[in-house]
Amino acid sequence: MIAVGSDHGGLELKQAVIELLQNRGLECEDFGTNGSDSVDYPDFGAKVANAVSKGDVEKGVLICGTGIGMSIIANKFSGIRAALVHDEFTAQMSKEHNNANILVMGGRILSVEQGVRLVELWLDTKFEGGRHQNRLLKIAAAEQAE
Repeated sequence: MIAVGSDHGGLELKQAVIELLQNRGLECEDFGTNGSDSVDYPDFGAKVANAVSKGDVEKGVLICGTGIGMSIIANKFSGIRAALVHDEFTAQMSKEHNNANILVMGGRILSVEQGVRLVELWLDTKFEGGRHQNRLLKIAAAEQAE
């Protein structure tokens, strides 16, 4: 299951991402927003990040105007590795090297077509493990030290 959420700045791309996931036969849950009225991105980012953190869903996709706000709120939750991506290279590396469990994008930065392509690439990329797993363990240890 994949959680998807956006604010008003990411609504159009969020709708396209949900369509992509459904077309690929993947189960997803829409955490909103569902309208074009101005809303606060932390409300929606927190819902998705909390669901991933608790293990209610396997991964998530978050979208706001730039992606910056969503990545900040998501990374406040335990066990979250939310990666803000802008192109194919960053989308691939976010999974291959960082095993990002939340993909974050800017709906005002990327076209719908670009954003959908980045989600496809992220979904299709496998985590390399090895030396990268050791780095993730260090991140987890730092998180526990708080």
